[in-house]
Amino acid sequence: MLTLADLKLLAIPIANQDEPFVDLAAYPDWLADLSRSQISSRSPHFLKARRAVAERLREAARQLPDGLRFCVKEAYRPLARQQRSYDEHLARLRDLKPGLDETALLREASLYVAPPAVAPHPTGAALDLTLTNVAGQELDMGCPFNADSEESNGACYTDCAAISAQARANRDILINAMRAAGFVNYPSEWWHWSHGDRYWAAVTCAPAALYAAVEESALDTI
Repeated sequence: MLTLADLKLLAIPIANQDEPFVDLAAYPDWLADLSRSQISSRSPHFLKARRAVAERLREAARQLPDGLRFCVKEAYRPLARQQRSYDEHLARLRDLKPGLDETALLREASLYVAPPAVAPHPTGAALDLTLTNVAGQELDMGCPFNADSEESNGACYTDCAAISAQARANRDILINAMRAAGFVNYPSEWWHWSHGDRYWAAVTCAPAALYAAVEESALDTI
């Protein structure tokens, strides 16, 4: 699989479209998890995304069967938080897997936390989400949201076969809706989808990424 550690991502140009950010918590089309109980970011802007990304999510929401809704956990993530999460995960992997050389270690780290230079969340292009029923109860997706490979025994991988038939069916609903709206998934995280970042550009063979990373202070007026 193509990982976020692949150096060819750094060679993809960025069009740097000046697409405004919007607050996903203001949309009635999905639920937004305001608790932040499953994410590390404390940024007040964690539910903001590019306007075109929000419009694509509305299109994806229309693809869902009756009685199901998206629940958005995180969108924008500050670069400083991305760097801290990456460094912390890298240090954890060094302790867990001391036999890995540096190249393998960086690849392994990128399966769960993106290297800041190519990270989709700081650009406003990425969404972390799951599915709920009409009562707001999250569906069985095969492993907890944000569980890494070690914690989930590999069940975090989108195409993992070692999950229940119900979890597989729920994932397929999520996958089909998001792909129909033009999003791409990061294969080691069933919950992570993006449109407009460098990883999206690589997967879709787009000539350039649409969005550059944005400093957190630039969102204070939104």
